[in-house]
Amino acid sequence: MARFVLTLLVIGSIIQSELFGQRLNGIDMLFLENQELIRGKSVGLITNHTGLTIDGIPNYRLFQEMEDVNLKAVFSPEHGFYGDVSAGVKIDDQNSDALPTIFSLYGKTRKPTQEMLKDIDVLLYDIQDVGSRFYTYISTMGLAMESAAEAGIPFIVLDRPNPTGGNKVEGPVLDLYYKSFVGMYPIPIRYGLTCGELAQMIKGEGWILFSPELTVVNMSRWKRDSTAKNLVMPPSPNIPDIETAVVYSGMCIVEGTNISEGRGTSEPFRKIGAPWIDGNILAENMNNKNLPAVEFYPEIFTPISIPGKSIHPKYQNQKCGGVLIRVTDYNRYQSVLTGLELLIEIRELYPDKIEIKSSIQRLWGNNDLNEMKKNSIKPDALLKSYETDIDLFNVTSEKYKIYE
Repeated sequence: MARFVLTLLVIGSIIQSELFGQRLNGIDMLFLENQELIRGKSVGLITNHTGLTIDGIPNYRLFQEMEDVNLKAVFSPEHGFYGDVSAGVKIDDQNSDALPTIFSLYGKTRKPTQEMLKDIDVLLYDIQDVGSRFYTYISTMGLAMESAAEAGIPFIVLDRPNPTGGNKVEGPVLDLYYKSFVGMYPIPIRYGLTCGELAQMIKGEGWILFSPELTVVNMSRWKRDSTAKNLVMPPSPNIPDIETAVVYSGMCIVEGTNISEGRGTSEPFRKIGAPWIDGNILAENMNNKNLPAVEFYPEIFTPISIPGKSIHPKYQNQKCGGVLIRVTDYNRYQSVLTGLELLIEIRELYPDKIEIKSSIQRLWGNNDLNEMKKNSIKPDALLKSYETDIDLFNVTSEKYKIYE
């Protein structure tokens, strides 16, 4: 009886939120209008700490409370089920008194095995994304779609917002020669789709070996021009707020250099620097570029080891000079252009200090930034060279868009 009462209370709360005109996510709409998708079935759930209802109730609790649904298995992506594991750290399967075994998809395998999917009738995906190609949750989604198809079971995406909006598309389309777990699909760095829309594109364009029966449970009241004012829950340890999510698409490329991207500080991806950078000069030069909707402030910071966020950050315990990035208008801010301008400006100021690593190819999506080692690059011209590919992506992605 208690289980039935909780389900009724949750549905009642969702209905109330709907009446007040609040946006509902896929998990809310599943319980409001689409319960038939899971009734009488054994469910596999791919999720993490972001899988919450509008009232902040974890998705797995609702599945457990439904008398005719069997939550058979839970799967977690990079950073783990609780979102408290540093980037790149491998994760073992976890046991919990309150849950079935939590299978890690960032440990011995990055794709659900057929043994893991044994006796599962339907596989659900419910994770908050940030809309950047190299954010690995979408790689997990695609691999899981492939596994579901191999197992002959349906795949359901419980859709959530792209917090940086659905209209901005920036950066080069991935050259599949550089395909990796931080870039699996031929999409721009900032691709302007929700995870549900992207799932439809992955299937429709044949970007995975096997395509499952796919259902997207849509959100209500989300618009393409929506930009989140905040994040209900940080989607990963180093994306603590919406401003970081907005700058991440451009500043993550700094990971492919010997410059600190601010890990090990309270403002990762917004603090950029190195021991050999003069923050006053860098900030002045960047502000003189008059880039849209962004300001740069001189900053001195010392990266430290932060368990669960950054164990061994670049320049650990070393004082770094650099800049703090502040976005003044999320809608006008050009994340990839800003990141590229900053990287090239540091290269111009410190050509003998900066190191461009081969890993930048996987982040940027091609080999163009390696030219920084020997040639001067003009950011506007480089980004303009990608416009034809972006236009083609925009035309192709249009048929997969769910929201206006």
